[in-house]
Amino acid sequence: MKKLLSSLPKIDKILQDDRMKSWTEELDLSYIKESSQIVIDSIRQGILDGSIKDHDSVEFENVIKRIEETLSERLAPSLKPVINATGTVLHTNLGRAPLSQTVIDAIIELGPSYSNLEYDLVKGKRGSRYNHLKDVLIQITGAEDALVVNNNAAAVLLMLSALTEAKEVVISRGELVEIGGSFRIPDVITRGGALLHEVGATNKTHLKDYQTAINENTGALLKVHTSNYQLVGFTDKVDDHELVDLAHQHNILALNDLGSGLFMDMQAFGLPYEPTVQEAIQAGYDVVTFSGDKLLGGPQAGIIVGKKALLDKMRVHPLTRALRTDKLTLAALEVTMRQYLNPELALEKIPVLQMVSQRQEELIKKAEMMQLAIQELDSQWQVDLIKGQSQVGGGSYPGTTLPTILVQIDHPTQKAAQIESYLRALEKPVIARVHQDHVQFDVRTLSNEDIKQIVSDLDQLIK
Repeated sequence: MKKLLSSLPKIDKILQDDRMKSWTEELDLSYIKESSQIVIDSIRQGILDGSIKDHDSVEFENVIKRIEETLSERLAPSLKPVINATGTVLHTNLGRAPLSQTVIDAIIELGPSYSNLEYDLVKGKRGSRYNHLKDVLIQITGAEDALVVNNNAAAVLLMLSALTEAKEVVISRGELVEIGGSFRIPDVITRGGALLHEVGATNKTHLKDYQTAINENTGALLKVHTSNYQLVGFTDKVDDHELVDLAHQHNILALNDLGSGLFMDMQAFGLPYEPTVQEAIQAGYDVVTFSGDKLLGGPQAGIIVGKKALLDKMRVHPLTRALRTDKLTLAALEVTMRQYLNPELALEKIPVLQMVSQRQEELIKKAEMMQLAIQELDSQWQVDLIKGQSQVGGGSYPGTTLPTILVQIDHPTQKAAQIESYLRALEKPVIARVHQDHVQFDVRTLSNEDIKQIVSDLDQLIK
């Protein structure tokens, strides 16, 4: 042990090596020194605990190689693209909605340049970043006005802060949802300066419950769409038109947090009915909020549409500055929204809609292509096509699945856990399913390019 410890190269000697000097073109010397120390400390600890017993581990060349590997790892971006083979279209842990190529092109064009983010090119003076999306959102939703912030929780917070501060907000007990990450609607309401007034029961809320709750300090009736869970069985809720009429009869606001927004009816693709933004506006809600990065298939954003006078109040609220979106998000969202002006184009161009609307014959074709390609790699691969279920995900369509085709693989020299771990550790990781010691790929969330990459990765695994 002592001989191994004494053989560890000194940091000064390491830093004098030409290979280390070449790293100074990319990194500060102190960072290289720190990384070298991390490697030396790791080897020393391995010697002390007995996990390192061979002299090769302390050889100068091997230590330098390990330091270079450490530097490469530390220099590599933490956030990286992955291949989603899980079949969950809006996988929250994998970044939700992938963006269309048209959107990516817009970001690439805008990113390196200055832009007219807050400059009016016609008048030659200061403009507003909020104008770029206003017209297209008004056209799609039928609302009077539109505003964009950085996510839907921010949209709800801003709406309540600007419109109902120190006022009671009446909401059904069955709609006090947790929206993920332990963020709960009651907390958002109180953080917005409003007073929570819950009514009804968890499973049933009637119009009379809202009527009884209204008093001189009531600021709004709030509808929260339970897009991330279902209430089934002995249930009842108030119709949107009735709720809006009740609010307006008492000169108070009718507000709607749709959560995962939707611009088109998805029932044609085997999904159950979900309220659209247009329907909420037609029902008469004063303000409606929803997400840009879920079923709409755009970047993370909170979209607010509704009455102009109310959105004008929100624009001048101090929170708007804190919650505003940047130019790249606005560019991505604008292109995505413009694709909705032609619903057929949206289904063709927006990846989320493409995946959700895939026909069974398309899924089978992709699965058969993948099966054949893997079998051609090595005759030992056992590749089966089995029926399965995809999920929409992202807090949308809870309890609903879509029929899909799974490509299931097995190899006599590799356990499923080994294959899954190998795929996850790739330069472009592949996130797959593991079921009963089988690795499965759901082709719904795989492009043809993804399939080619996975086949190539599996080829490298068994070589």
